[in-house]
Amino acid sequence: MSTTTRTPELIYVVEDEAAIARLIADTLEKFGYRAELFRTAEAFFHGLRHRVPDLVVLDLGLPDMDGMAVLQQLRGKHTCGLLVVTGRSDTYDRVMGLEMGADDYVVKPFEPRELIARVRSILRRYPGQVVMPADPAQRVAEFAGWRFEPGSNTLINPAGQQETLSTAEAQLLSVLLAHPNHILTREQLLGGRDVSALDRSIDLRISRLRRRFEENPQHAKLIKTVYGAGYLLASTVTWS
Repeated sequence: MSTTTRTPELIYVVEDEAAIARLIADTLEKFGYRAELFRTAEAFFHGLRHRVPDLVVLDLGLPDMDGMAVLQQLRGKHTCGLLVVTGRSDTYDRVMGLEMGADDYVVKPFEPRELIARVRSILRRYPGQVVMPADPAQRVAEFAGWRFEPGSNTLINPAGQQETLSTAEAQLLSVLLAHPNHILTREQLLGGRDVSALDRSIDLRISRLRRRFEENPQHAKLIKTVYGAGYLLASTVTWS
């Protein structure tokens, strides 16, 4: 009988407060993850050049670079889990983080088990929710006359014109395309993250995607609102 041993996921902790960074790292290691600490954005980007982790725990208040700028650069180049940790009470920062591609957030101070729960939730959806062909060159979705290339976030309209989606929009479209003609709740579209009554990030992303397809939000034909349930992509999708 053969057995397999799980390789612990690698998590980068980008946090300039030593005590908090150590607490996060100790908590992660206690639950079986590998953690590497970075005190500055510069050190973090240097680490990324050597290896991309499974997940990044990112503090928005870094000493050498604004956390939002770090988030934007990370999402522009890499696909990995991203958990924002912030001491800021402003809801705007949290919504902006989600809009720019963060998977979830925790606010300081937080309970270690809350951190682990959110880490586990994010890691369950990586390296991705979308089942695509094994050959990367064939990962192209065709639907309702449109083409979408997830590898480059490229959306091509029926006339052949193309544009590049933001990471957040591309992630959302990928999930919709993976489950065509199925109602997806806001929680499912956020990958299982709990959705509060004030969290409108999915609704904002849906609205932006609809504008890409020139849909009237009140009479959308491609991305439909199923009131009280969620959203549905009304189209046949072919992966080639």
